[in-house]
Amino acid sequence: MSGKYPNRIKSLPLYDGRFDAYKLEAKDSDVLFASYPAGTSIPLHSHDTDNHGVITRGELILTMNGVENRISTGEWYHVPAHVAHSARFEVETDEVEFWFKEST
Repeated sequence: MSGKYPNRIKSLPLYDGRFDAYKLEAKDSDVLFASYPAGTSIPLHSHDTDNHGVITRGELILTMNGVENRISTGEWYHVPAHVAHSARFEVETDEVEFWFKEST
């Protein structure tokens, strides 16, 4: 898997999903260290989780509620649970994502 992460992060289990990531499980949340090759596109979808992320390399083009936003290195974003969104990556990009599970 690509991505510029420390060896300790690279020793985490791989995430089994639509993109490449190392997964750190935590109580009521998951932390993903994700990497996207240039040209990656993730179609419209939603999550049962409240997601926060920070771009550590590259840029995320996030479309939510019909509005496209460019999230650059060092910037945080938020995708609330159950909100449809899509993502695009024109350049190689790494990010750390926090997926918080809804309280029951």
